[in-house]
Amino acid sequence: MTATLGLAIAYLLGAIPFGFLLVKLTTGRDVRASGSGNIGATNVLRTTGRAAGVATLLMDIAKGYLAVWIEGRLTDGNIKWMAAAALVVMIGHSYPVFLHFRGGKAVAAFVGAYLCLTPVPLTAVLIVFVIMVAWTRHISLGSIMAAGSFPLAVWLIEHPPLTVVITAFLSGALIIYRHRENIARLRAGNESAFTFGSRK
Repeated sequence: MTATLGLAIAYLLGAIPFGFLLVKLTTGRDVRASGSGNIGATNVLRTTGRAAGVATLLMDIAKGYLAVWIEGRLTDGNIKWMAAAALVVMIGHSYPVFLHFRGGKAVAAFVGAYLCLTPVPLTAVLIVFVIMVAWTRHISLGSIMAAGSFPLAVWLIEHPPLTVVITAFLSGALIIYRHRENIARLRAGNESAFTFGSRK
């Protein structure tokens, strides 16, 4: 029962749309009507500014971490339930009940969740992310490559129970699926390049 409660908390934490709320409170705008239409940190950065973008990133990471940490507390550190919470918080971010299930791509929530659960494999794929973004200037491509390599990193580095590997695979697959429009733009050659100097 407590494990199920933890998953419900994970979903509700994930569903808190920090990017949407920050932009709404500071500018009165709906961030979904600007840029890529996404509620995540990258679109907030591009449309609203560095401060809002960084704040969104940190809060989305924090909710991912908190969801897994709470599940761990409720289940005496059961790694299988914690892995389930990692996936559920990402689902909450991608399909938030508070925004009619129109959410973000779950990358920051993914980072927070697996920072709590599997920090070493996460660090390995974050290096992949940084290299790809530095090389191509496409955050989306970095996210896709990191997500795709994550299950392998978890398996090679941690050798966890099969349930955790499967959850890592599903988490990576969710991120790639949520980037399907970016993949189409990358193929067409018109994906926006990243610059940290966006706006103010």
